[in-house]
Order: sequence, then C-alpha cells, then structure tokens
Amino acid sequence: MKSFLIVSFCILTLVACNSGSKPKGLLSQDKMVEILINIHITEGLASAMPVSYDSSRVLYNLLEKDLFLDHEVNDSLFTQSMIYYLRDPAEMERIYSRVVDSLMVRDSVEGDLDKL
Repeated sequence: MKSFLIVSFCILTLVACNSGSKPKGLLSQDKMVEILINIHITEGLASAMPVSYDSSRVLYNLLEKDLFLDHEVNDSLFTQSMIYYLRDPAEMERIYSRVVDSLMVRDSVEGDLDKL
C-alpha cells in the first residue's frame, strides 16, 4: 500500500507537469478498473507472504509484470492512462468506486465460500 501511495504521488506530480493531450491508445475506464483490481489483489498477495519486505517487493514486481502481460498492456501505457484519468478527479473517483465495489464483492464472496 505504501508503494502505491508513492507511485500515486509521483503520478500526480507528473500530471501537474504534463500537457493536456490525450495519450495514444488510452486505456478505457473498464480496462483501467480491471487492471487496478488486479494490482490491488497482487499487492495484497505480495504483502501477505511471510517474507521480508525486500523479498515481497521483488515478488510484487514479478507479479506486476505478469499482470500487465495478462492484460496485454505495457506499464508505460498504463502509467499514461493513469495520468490522463487523474487529471479529472470526478472520473478517477468513478473508476476507483468501481474498483472498491468489485474488491468488496470479491471479499464478500470469498468470505461466504469460507463459511461453507
């Protein structure tokens, strides 16, 4: 989570310095939601491993690379899209509302399955 905050801060800094042009191949909101859901799940998995912080960072970086490969997106396009969406706080709030809702539903379903 700490790394996500650092990345978010860096992205916000870049937003302030970036021009207003729309990036080529901008990821759709739906694709951003899918990727962000998987990023948060991946961060949770890496941080829950019983290994040192340094090892969990290495693990997360490997998992993140696989995540982008699975979504057929490179990290620079994701970053450009994130910067673009961060320019409009209302749009970013809509994206993250969907991310949070999806994560809560997944958590609820997993909790229900654990009870069975």
